[in-house]
Amino acid sequence: MKLRDPLDHALGHPNSRYSVNTPALILDLDALERNVARMAATMTSFGRALRPHAKSHKCSRIAQLQIGAGAAGVCCATLDEAEVMAACGLRGILITSPVTTRDKIDRLMALVAYAPDTMIVVDNARNVEALSQAAQSSGALLAVLVDIDLGFGRTGVLSYDAVEELARRILAARGIRFAGLQAYGGHLQHIPEYSVRCEKTRAAADFVAGAVERLRACGISVPLISGGGTGTHAIDGQAGPFTEIQAGSYIFMDADYNAVAYNTADSWPFEVSLLVQTAVTSSNVAGTVTVDAGTKALALNGPRPQVATPSLAGSTYEFSGDEHGRIKLAANCDTPPLGERIELVASHCDPTIAHYDVYHCVRGNTLVAVWAIDARGRRGPLPTAAGC
Repeated sequence: MKLRDPLDHALGHPNSRYSVNTPALILDLDALERNVARMAATMTSFGRALRPHAKSHKCSRIAQLQIGAGAAGVCCATLDEAEVMAACGLRGILITSPVTTRDKIDRLMALVAYAPDTMIVVDNARNVEALSQAAQSSGALLAVLVDIDLGFGRTGVLSYDAVEELARRILAARGIRFAGLQAYGGHLQHIPEYSVRCEKTRAAADFVAGAVERLRACGISVPLISGGGTGTHAIDGQAGPFTEIQAGSYIFMDADYNAVAYNTADSWPFEVSLLVQTAVTSSNVAGTVTVDAGTKALALNGPRPQVATPSLAGSTYEFSGDEHGRIKLAANCDTPPLGERIELVASHCDPTIAHYDVYHCVRGNTLVAVWAIDARGRRGPLPTAAGC
C-alpha cells in the first residue's frame, strides 16, 4: 500500500503551518528574505563582499537566494556540501576546511573540473604537495588559500613565518595557485559582551593585517582575505583587512545569538526565521507538558531552546530524553491540550538543522513550500542536480 504524503492537501491552506509532522523545522520565508536583504545591504555599505556559509543551512535553494541578493559565492565546511552546491549550479565555492585524504582529494579534483572556480584552504606543506600532485595528474588548476589560526586551535597556521612559507610553497607548486588568506575566528562569534567581542575581534584582525603586510613586503599579492562571521560581521566589516565576510547564521538566528549583544545601543537587525515545531504528547504532571522534540531534534550545544509560542510566554524548555522535551509552564499559562503545537527557537541553528531532511516554508500560518536540506549528510561521488 502506498502511504499518502501528509502534506498533499496542506500546501496553501489556512493554518497549514500546523499540519506538519512533528518535530519539524519551520522556516518563515518573509523573515528569511528580510535577513538576506539586510546582510547584503550591510556588506555593500561596508564595501565588502559576502560569501555566506552554507554550513548553516545546507540548502541549495537558500544559497541561490543569497547569491541572487549579490553574494560572491558560498562557503562550505565540507567537500560533501560543496559537491551538492556545485551540482545545483552554484559557483564561487570556498571549502573552508582542509581536504587531506586521498579519496577526498580525488573528489576535489573532480569537483574543480566541474566548477573551476572552487577554492580550498591549506595549513600544511604536505597537503600543498598532495594537492599539487593531484592537480597535475587531473589537469586542474586549483585555487588555494592559506588558513590562519586566530587562537581557536582548530585549523590554520600559527605564525607569520608559517604564512609566508606556505604561500611560497603554493606559488612554487604546479597545478595550484595562491588565491589569498582565510582567517575565521569561530571562538569570537558568540562572545556575549560587545566590548569584549570587539576588542578580541580587532586584535585578531590586526594579526591578519600583519600577515598581509608580511606577504606584500615579500612581493606576494594577496587578492582575497576571507573571514568573519555573523557575530563579528559589523566589526570586521567596518574596519580591518577582510575583503569578504563568511557570515552564515544571520539568515536564521538562534538562542545562542539571542544571548549575544549586537552592540552597545542596538538590537540585532536580523530576525529569528527558523523554529522547531513540536507537539504536546503528555500533560499529567502539574505545571509541565511533555513534547515530542528531544535530543534527536535539537542541538545540545549552546543555551537551552527558547519557547517562542506567544501564549506560552515565560515558559521554559528542558531536555527530557532522546524523543522528549519538557515545557515548564509559566505561572499565568494554561496547560496546552494534547496535540497542541509549540514552537521553539533552536539553541544552535547549524547542528539543529543537521537532524532534519526538509524545511517547512511558511508565510504567516500558511505552508507554502517544502525545501530539501540537500547538502545534509555524507556522500561519495559528485551528485546529480536532480531536486535542486
